[in-house]
Amino acid sequence: MNLRSFSLWGSKMWEKYRKANLKQAKGGIKAQTTRGAFGKSWWGKQWISALESFYDSARLTRGRTYARKGQVISIDIQKGKVTASVQGTRAKPYKVSLMVDMLSPSNWHDVVTELSSQARFVAKLLAGEMPHDIQEVFNEANMSLLPSSHEELCTDCSCPDWSNPCKHIAAVCYLLGEEFDRDPFLIFRMRGIDRDTFFTLLETSTSHYLDVDDNEIKEKEKLSLDPAHFWQETPLPEQFDVGTLEIPTTSGLLLRSLGKFPFWRGKKPVEEALQPIYEAASIEARGAIYKQNQ
Repeated sequence: MNLRSFSLWGSKMWEKYRKANLKQAKGGIKAQTTRGAFGKSWWGKQWISALESFYDSARLTRGRTYARKGQVISIDIQKGKVTASVQGTRAKPYKVSLMVDMLSPSNWHDVVTELSSQARFVAKLLAGEMPHDIQEVFNEANMSLLPSSHEELCTDCSCPDWSNPCKHIAAVCYLLGEEFDRDPFLIFRMRGIDRDTFFTLLETSTSHYLDVDDNEIKEKEKLSLDPAHFWQETPLPEQFDVGTLEIPTTSGLLLRSLGKFPFWRGKKPVEEALQPIYEAASIEARGAIYKQNQ
């Protein structure tokens, strides 16, 4: 056996050893993508494409395996930084961090001003989508929405692997791609602004382009923040007619309107897992209302 063959044999044996000793994570975040490419939205695909363009393919493959096995225990997305915990071969999970440059408040002001000047941008953002040409707006601020090179994404892991990124970092990046599919505004958070602050700025900036008479806008009645009164409602009339009650043809409409559950750990999507409960609750509620009004 020559040196090259011995090296390849040693690498394969080491990889088999590591796989055999991989500790299964309890309650880890499993990728919803069980096979094929990660990322469904254009922004999710662009994040994955950027990742795969400047990272080692072998470690990316192992990273996908880790993501699908649920080896990532937790992910926290903050302004300018993502931290995560990944279970590997050792008893103690590895600590992973990803850092990106944040836009300054003045940069965000310029970006929001430009976005609010075009109705198509506002409509897409209010619908929870990223406009395809939004990058042009960021170019004006000399920034990119998503990392376009390895230098724009600083990564670190507490594992002994000298390569950066390692498979633990790669696993986190793949799960981030799925999470960006669910909530694209998490990309904004990484770049330095949270969703509520962004929409507040967008609303303020958009108002300059709309002819609105503030006197014609009536303030909506607000819910009480007092727990003792929050759940209280106006008493129903004695002859209140409930009318005809039917079980909804589609269950969990309110849940579906909230979007996908962040970093869902179940084997099935949350709305699919809760569907039998919603159906049973509808039947019980209808029976209780009829019984009360007999």
